[in-house]
Order: sequence, then structure tokens, then C-alpha cells
Amino acid sequence: MISISQVRNGVIDELSRFNERFESVLSHDDFLLNEVLKLIASRKGKQMRPLLTLLSAKVFGEVNDHTLLSAVSLELMHTASLIHDDVVDESDERRGLLSVHKAYSNKVAVLSGDYLLGLALKNVAMTGSTELMDLFSVTAQHLAQGELLQLDTNSKNLSYDYYMDVIKNKTAVLFSACAKAGGMSVGCDNAILEQLSRVGEYIGICFQIKDDIFDYNPHSEIGKPTGNDMKEGKVTLPALYALKQMDSKDFNDIARLIQQGQANKLDIEKMRVLTLEQGGIEYAYSVIKDFADKAHQIIDSFPDNRVKASLHDYVVFVCDRAN
Repeated sequence: MISISQVRNGVIDELSRFNERFESVLSHDDFLLNEVLKLIASRKGKQMRPLLTLLSAKVFGEVNDHTLLSAVSLELMHTASLIHDDVVDESDERRGLLSVHKAYSNKVAVLSGDYLLGLALKNVAMTGSTELMDLFSVTAQHLAQGELLQLDTNSKNLSYDYYMDVIKNKTAVLFSACAKAGGMSVGCDNAILEQLSRVGEYIGICFQIKDDIFDYNPHSEIGKPTGNDMKEGKVTLPALYALKQMDSKDFNDIARLIQQGQANKLDIEKMRVLTLEQGGIEYAYSVIKDFADKAHQIIDSFPDNRVKASLHDYVVFVCDRAN
């Protein structure tokens, strides 16, 4: 089992520099805003996205000021999107801890998220790169588009293609941007940037599918209630596969109730059991493996150094992580 510490080994000093930058922007003279920023700073998590930016830069060059500014701006955007998403989804917890809107209020959460987006814009502007600013703005658009797609309860949206469209926009696009930004910061050519972008996208797809699998795990293992995605109106890949296997009107009706936020606890439990019985989890893992293999194949073409090995480890960690 690959640990996050092993993944970080290739950029341990650079990650320390990133943390200094990131923590330095999370303070303010305003008491309430500073309290929220302190709460956010205390929950930095595994830092998967800035880690990918640093690794993508270092495999082709040396991490520099533009790399760090890019990593900081994208992590700020990611953090803002999580705060806003918790408001939209009415999620009281984030990885076992109170979400910002639950700890304070919806108003404080929305405005704090807006503030973080402003900080993100400031940091990406400091690079002076119009290409990075364009990447940042397009990524922000896709993140919002992904969340809006997920709110669409059209019955035709119970499909693999729709699901992939949602997760590419709401999750994979940010991983893609992080990898590409790393390459851009060290002057990689367009061909390499395209490869990095695809690696990031494949990693992001794996990351989101693994998150969706967690919805079938006990609460104590992952810090969120079992079936929480379905309670929030999300019918994810494991359940979509089970529905296709069964081709049952009754279960399709339950799936639509879930999408519309009208399913009760019994409906959700029926869907959970059906998914497990029909091999939905096993199928989801097979899709993860397919995309992980694609990422590994591209990374194989990168320069042979210890950072390349860390990128391979990064992919393995995303697929095998326990939470």
C-alpha cells in the first residue's frame, strides 16, 4: 500500500514552501473572516491538488515562484468550491468535521468562499501569465457547470455518459488544471501540456469514482454517513451499473426519486443493497483501473527521475486510498 508520505517524498521541500505561502494568505484583520480562515487552514487535508502541481512541474524542471502561485491559486479555488458545494448540498459535515456553513451560517460560508476566490484570482494574476489566468478562469467555469449538471433531474440523466460528464466537470477538470499548470510554470511545450492535462483528468476521474464508492462504506471509515450521496440526490456509477443490470422499472423509479430528493430511508437502503448485490462496486473499481492504466501509460513517457516514480505512486494512492 502506497502512503501519502511516499508520494510527497519527491517534492517534500517544495510542499513545505507551498504550505508557507498558502497559510500566509489565510489570515485577515476582520475577526469573523479570520476565524473562518483559521478553520479552513486547520483542515488542509492531503493536499492532493497542489501536490500534483508540484510533481508535474518538478518532473520536467524546477519548482519556481510561478509553480507555487499556481498551486496556491488552484487550492484556494478548490477550497472555495467545497465551501459553496456544502451549502448547495446542505451537507453538515466535511470529512467528519462541521462544514463552514454549519459552523457559522450559509451567509458566512458563501461570502467566505467568495473571498477565497478573490484571493485565488490575486495569486494567479501575480504570475503575470495570461495562459495561466485563462486556465484558471476556464476551470472555474467547468466546476460550476459540473455542479449545475448534477442538479438536473431529467430521467435521461441516469446514464454512464451523463455521470462521466458531471465528474469530468466537477472534479477531473481541477486535477487536469493542476497538472497542466505545473507544466506551464516550467515552460513545457504544448504536446507535454496536453499529456499532463490528460494525466490529471484520468486521476480526477479515478478520485471521484473512489469517492463515490466510499458512499457504500460504514460512516466510521470515511467520516460521512453511508448513503449520503443518495440523500443529496446523487445516483453515482455503482448504482447506475446496478440499474442497468436489473433493468427494473421499480428501481428506476427509486433512482428518479433519489435524483429529485424525494427518496426515503427505505428507498435509499433498497438502492444500496441492489448496488452491492449486482456488482456495482466491483464494476466501479474496474473503471478506476482502466483510467489509472491510461495515466500510468502517459507517465511512462516522462523523463526517468524519482519524481516520475512519485507520479506513479500518486496514481496508485488515489486509487487505493482508504478515505
